[in-house]
Amino acid sequence: MEHAPTWLTNSLIYLGAAVLGVPLSRYLGLGSIIGYLAAGIAIGPWGLGLVSNVQDILHFAEVGVVLMLFLIGLELEPRRLWNLRRPIFGWGSVQMLGCTALLCAAAMAVGLPWRVSLVAALGLALSSTASALQTMGERNMLPTSSGQAGFSILLFQDVAAIPVLALLPLLGGLADASDAAGGSRWLEAAKILAVVGGIVLGGRLLLRPLLRWIARSKTPEIFTAAALLLVLANAALMQLVGLSMALGAFLAGVLLAESEYRRELETDIEPFKGLLLGLFFIAVGMSIDFGVLRQSAGMMALLVFGFLALKAVVIYALGRAMGLPAQERPVFTLLLAQGGEFAFVVFQAAAGAQVLAPQTSSLLIGAVTVSMLLSPLLLVLVDKLVLPRYARGKSAQLEEISEPQQAPVIIAGFGRYGQIVGRLLTAQGIAATVLDHDADMIEAARTFGYKVFYGDATRLDLLRTAGAQTAKVLVIAVDDTAQSLKIVELAHEHFPGLELVARARDVTHWNELRDRGVTRVEREVFESSLRSGRTVLEVLGFTPHEARTQAMRFRRHNFQLFEQMYPHHKDRAKVIAVVKQGRRQLEEQMAHERAEREARRGKEGFVSAEPLPSEDQRSNAPPASQREPWR
Repeated sequence: MEHAPTWLTNSLIYLGAAVLGVPLSRYLGLGSIIGYLAAGIAIGPWGLGLVSNVQDILHFAEVGVVLMLFLIGLELEPRRLWNLRRPIFGWGSVQMLGCTALLCAAAMAVGLPWRVSLVAALGLALSSTASALQTMGERNMLPTSSGQAGFSILLFQDVAAIPVLALLPLLGGLADASDAAGGSRWLEAAKILAVVGGIVLGGRLLLRPLLRWIARSKTPEIFTAAALLLVLANAALMQLVGLSMALGAFLAGVLLAESEYRRELETDIEPFKGLLLGLFFIAVGMSIDFGVLRQSAGMMALLVFGFLALKAVVIYALGRAMGLPAQERPVFTLLLAQGGEFAFVVFQAAAGAQVLAPQTSSLLIGAVTVSMLLSPLLLVLVDKLVLPRYARGKSAQLEEISEPQQAPVIIAGFGRYGQIVGRLLTAQGIAATVLDHDADMIEAARTFGYKVFYGDATRLDLLRTAGAQTAKVLVIAVDDTAQSLKIVELAHEHFPGLELVARARDVTHWNELRDRGVTRVEREVFESSLRSGRTVLEVLGFTPHEARTQAMRFRRHNFQLFEQMYPHHKDRAKVIAVVKQGRRQLEEQMAHERAEREARRGKEGFVSAEPLPSEDQRSNAPPASQREPWR
């Protein structure tokens, strides 16, 4: 009987281990990363021994990290990335230098040579981009201040890993100090600049036309293949000149962040990213050398908890200096304190450059792997033991929904907008389930007697627990536009019977909500601005009845204008033409009505106690060309 190919057998083992391990881990409340790591340990050389070629799988699975960085780049427009330059290079360098200095000093204090101490400190100062960003994504931390800070530091580490690798031959005494070697280094620097410049220019000039041409073929699988080719080609170019593959993929994502194909690229690549990232964590679990752990158990424990504690001191102090909220600092600290996958490369290269002995390199690699295994477990302890203490210190306990709710209305977001909706419903005796993930806001709301559940409405499991399957209305009042749109998409896909009432921050958000089929949309400042306009008319001499009539007329006209604009909202020239035509029609209609009203007043002999504003007074407003009446 013919045996199945090795690749097929291994694929069955990996998929079977993941399908069994991850759901069980999540059921136990340990998270998906622990499930993947445990699956890797179970099938690896020190478990059932079903798979032995760990390093080959680890290298292949790094593509998952590459795809993850590409998707993160898609979420960052170049302008937003430029705004992050200070935290990236400022706080990132502080974290890297601070952790390296403290770890190096501790290693030298126990008698290690300075070269070994420095290389070990540089490698251990790096954090796991894959694990940290995966956890941030699961917890929806990236939009928060701690998520942005953590992402900035991780991105700096990816950049800093390159000079660290370049430093190793010098420390090992293997570098040639001749002029030829110096010229070679200059040539390498020129190649790096040329590749980065080529990616940026090519991305600006060629990527969009290329994707547009491929999209016209109307072959979805080819577009998916093109998306994967784009990511892997950029990663390969970066690796060719000695840079991080993940950094190349991230740069490609940033270049396409403003393109019209952003959402389609995300949809196509997300499944591959999830599978390959899971495979990466399985490979990390398989790579844990329990033989080294058994032989040097005491040394390993001291090394792991020692470097975790020292890094935690620096990172927690950094979090305080950055002004991060107190309840966010423990998770921020733990995610960055663990070792990183790039440390594997650093320590292996250090052994090759004869800076580290092979036994020392294996011990350090084992410590990093164990820290990646322990971090999700420590995170569970932080959630259960540490975070509630922060909440109790504020006289409020963060309570995420655990029991199914039955209220007919769900309010997602309880800021100034959601609170008004909730107060109106409460006054009418209508129950509502309120969700928000801002701990400070929850504390303030509970001070006034409101029951608000701590949770993120972009999570499908939380929406189910909140009663979205039986509720009648979901009020989407969150501040963040991207989160608002994600909630809409989740609701349409999983709860089609749920009526959506959404808050729009501006006309762009209004159009995006309408594109997703939401018809009950209210602009957050429109009604209050209109009421202020009525007050101004009354101050200028209009009677309250006249001011209200004119405001309501303008309100109806504005709604009609929006409906006329919506079919053309992607064509700026057409939108401007519609707005100008609508404004001209309104002004002509209002002028005609004013003339009729003045004529009627003259015939009836009625004189207002205060004169109506003159044409000169009305013309004191800014020119129409300087206003955006559709905002």
